[in-house]
Amino acid sequence: MAEFQWATKEGLSSLLCEVVSWDSRTRTPGEIEFPKKVQAKLQHLSYFQQNPSHLGLYDADLGRSFLTALYKSPKVKETVVLISHFDTVFTEEYGDLEEYAFRPKELTKLLYNRMESLPLDARDDLLSGDYLFGRGTMDMKMGLVMHMGLIEKATVEKWPINLLLLTVPDEEVNSSGMRAAVLKLLELKKEYELDYKLFLNGEPVFTQQPGDPNYYVYSGSIGKIMPSVLFYGRETHVGEPLSGITANYIASFMTQKMEWNEQLQETVMGEKTPLPVNLQQKDLKVEYSAQTPFRAAALYNVFLMKRNAAEIMDNFEEIALDAAKVCNEAYQKSCTSQNVKPIGTVRVFRYEELLKYAVKKLGSEYVNSIKRVIHGKNNLDDREKSFHIVESLMIECQELAPAMILLFAPPYYPAVNSSDCEFISECVDYIRQQGMEKFGLSVQQKHFFNGISDLSYVNYKDSGSGWTSFIDNTPVWGHSYSIPFQEMKELRAPVLNIGPFGKDAHKRTERLHKRSAFVEVPALVEALIKKISTQTSPIKPLNC
Repeated sequence: MAEFQWATKEGLSSLLCEVVSWDSRTRTPGEIEFPKKVQAKLQHLSYFQQNPSHLGLYDADLGRSFLTALYKSPKVKETVVLISHFDTVFTEEYGDLEEYAFRPKELTKLLYNRMESLPLDARDDLLSGDYLFGRGTMDMKMGLVMHMGLIEKATVEKWPINLLLLTVPDEEVNSSGMRAAVLKLLELKKEYELDYKLFLNGEPVFTQQPGDPNYYVYSGSIGKIMPSVLFYGRETHVGEPLSGITANYIASFMTQKMEWNEQLQETVMGEKTPLPVNLQQKDLKVEYSAQTPFRAAALYNVFLMKRNAAEIMDNFEEIALDAAKVCNEAYQKSCTSQNVKPIGTVRVFRYEELLKYAVKKLGSEYVNSIKRVIHGKNNLDDREKSFHIVESLMIECQELAPAMILLFAPPYYPAVNSSDCEFISECVDYIRQQGMEKFGLSVQQKHFFNGISDLSYVNYKDSGSGWTSFIDNTPVWGHSYSIPFQEMKELRAPVLNIGPFGKDAHKRTERLHKRSAFVEVPALVEALIKKISTQTSPIKPLNC
């Protein structure tokens, strides 16, 4: 019987603790180094020593890389793509225990002396001995570790199916790793004549409510988009407040209309998106003075299931027009009360309309020079660059003010779903059966993973108008941010997410259920892959 490094309970636990110890917080040097360390681990497998070209690092951005590891079975085309991300969020919330955030066993022991500071459920889980605490244990280095164990087993036991491990940086911010990997997936498909049968992610399972005993598999992933506004008012001196209109005043009406707006909530197959919320709102005035703030910006988070960018922009514009109407009425009323002549009415424009106006007035070269200057400011992120571009154009086109300019700010995660795919239904049924038979585990299906995942960038289904609206209204498109929509459409295979159970992702009490991670889920995923390898019927392309 073959001896495995990782494909055992003890091996997976040891590997996880080592991998978690490699600090890979998003946009830190550790994120750059992390995939090199994974590559070095995989190079110890005899398969990759014999097939070094099947293991590679490829550029994402900012010096970061994604990794692919292909186990190719002779004369087999059917391929399961194993997807994970290796970046984590930051760790300030750990306080004086921050240095232990990446040392799970030590952190878990130390927490016994801090139990009074833990929420009751985390305290109970700690005392049970069933959980391992630490940053990245749940979200989502265990998913990667599980996939490494599967690759090892497949290479040793020579499974009659291809496995392509893909692990990427930056999922927690912009998913630049996955967006860059789309083209490489197509290249590998062509080079090795692969038939992608399933995109299988390993994101963790969340409870749906306190005390929820069920284990979930997800046949889709929720989408996310950020409709945003640059508010441009009219400046004035504080001694003459109604001789202008502050951007903050205009913004207050829009946020009242956007926050928790059920018009932007979707219900699909009995599941609901969370309500939209304001993620950021600020005026863009830098220094203190007696001049009123006339520029402000707001980001709104909207989750998606069926809607695309075009539909969201149409709804967003409708809401903005309503907000502008109420704002104008309130402003007019104050002017009348104070016997002051209004300076104008707030109008609503899409970014694409402002851009056309600016090009006509200023010329395309001047507009492009504005963009180049802003994109040269490396201290700004994509959201800040978006607002600075619109602000700079409005400074040159102040005759349009007061106005609300609607735009999209990165990132955009299209929703993806394979619940209506017969093949996926068979996979879910098999996992449900195996879970009960092997572990007495109640397995339930959720149609959308609600934590956002890199599955959004495969199996894209849109006629084109949806993404055109996003391109036209995203100021940084084609410079610091882009999405390979057309190539995503070519990655035609259904999606599924099967990962370990855990709790409190992105919190100081982030923790992983050990039996789920090291025993149950690896066994279920292995059984599913072996089951798929024995199937000869093709996927029906129309519903998958």
